[in-house]
Amino acid sequence: MARAAREAGFDVHVATKPSGNSDGIRGEGFTLHPIPFRRGAGSALSAVATIRAIRRLEKSIRPDIVHHSSLQCCVYGSLAASGSELRQINALTGLGYAYTSQNLDARLLKIAITALLRFFLNRSRSITLVENPDDQAQVERLGIARDRIALILGSGVDTRRFAPLPEPEGPVTVGFAGRLLRNKGIRALVAAHRLLAEHGINTRLLIAGAVDPSNPESVSEAEAASWNDVSGITWLGQIADIREIWARSHIAALPSHREGLPVSLMEAAACGRPLIATDVPGCREIAIQDRTGLLVAVENPAALAQAIATLATSRDLRLRYGTAARQFVVERLSEKVIGTAIVQLYKNHMV
Repeated sequence: MARAAREAGFDVHVATKPSGNSDGIRGEGFTLHPIPFRRGAGSALSAVATIRAIRRLEKSIRPDIVHHSSLQCCVYGSLAASGSELRQINALTGLGYAYTSQNLDARLLKIAITALLRFFLNRSRSITLVENPDDQAQVERLGIARDRIALILGSGVDTRRFAPLPEPEGPVTVGFAGRLLRNKGIRALVAAHRLLAEHGINTRLLIAGAVDPSNPESVSEAEAASWNDVSGITWLGQIADIREIWARSHIAALPSHREGLPVSLMEAAACGRPLIATDVPGCREIAIQDRTGLLVAVENPAALAQAIATLATSRDLRLRYGTAARQFVVERLSEKVIGTAIVQLYKNHMV
């Protein structure tokens, strides 16, 4: 999205926590502003530091439009913009832990976040950006007018970098890429792998991703490491180039509880991999039943195992779904398509 804005003539500034990607951001021609930022609930003091840093930055550069990406950034950014006339895009890239977990803490957090969103998203110069129709309906239930909600499917995929890959040699391998959270369905996927092994179905499972101590739904480092002791499972941890896992996998799986529009499935689809996902918001927008892949119920290892077995035993089906998945991304989810949509949204909002 930032690249598309830059190419359309916008002067793009990026405010984020300093990381190993800083040089890459500057190398793209963006002005980088390091700010303190802590993902997850964090402390009140860290939140205040982030909000103050954003507010100072906005007063300094006086942007024509501010794009907040993710629920937490929407809240922090909206607080920072309080009292100003800044035009804002509040991009809800997923509703996260508060809307997927049923424990008491999550339910209380959901009440607080819903109240904040209802207040912030109703501001006159705010446009709410969502990635799937279910999230659009959720935002409408908050009382936000439909003409102040924009639906754009995801953030775009570089279909040249994520090009079709041939199937690897060896046993059929399922790839998972994402944070190691219970609500991403990772435990259900490990359980499904065990079920397949018990029934004599020889598959492999590659897991790419790190634990997330800031998220209450995260598995522990010890649990993740223990998966390497299970026959057929390899936990790769965080990997530098996500294409590595799709080059080594026949199937992409994400049995998540809810998504905005999952980047991992979009990138896997661009590489020509068939998809297995749960029939939930976000996932079903890209894993289309019997077209690009198969859908299963949430937290159902048996159904997940059956879907994997179906694809593992049919190369023709894998190739058919994989080809359709690639075509869907090129036509609907490419950088070019999404970039054009976001630039038009910016221009419309600035009128």
